[in-house]
Amino acid sequence: MDLINIIGLVAAFLTTISSLPQVIKTIKLKEARDISFWMWALLALGIFLWLIYGILKNDFPIILANGISLFLILIVLGLKIKFK
Repeated sequence: MDLINIIGLVAAFLTTISSLPQVIKTIKLKEARDISFWMWALLALGIFLWLIYGILKNDFPIILANGISLFLILIVLGLKIKFK
């Protein structure tokens, strides 16, 4: 594995785990009143487009990071809808 892929994987890891505290907090508190639906919806759309871009470019770090990030963001959006 070359340095460029290592940098990409580290960036993927860091940006992906950034949503994890919100997911954990929302699940733990069963409360999503302070979460902006539209901010997370737009973020989900952007992440989805990055995922498509990564697939089209066959770029594993982009696919990995955005696939996992999209999953976590969709959890937050689902919890926002559930816990209004």
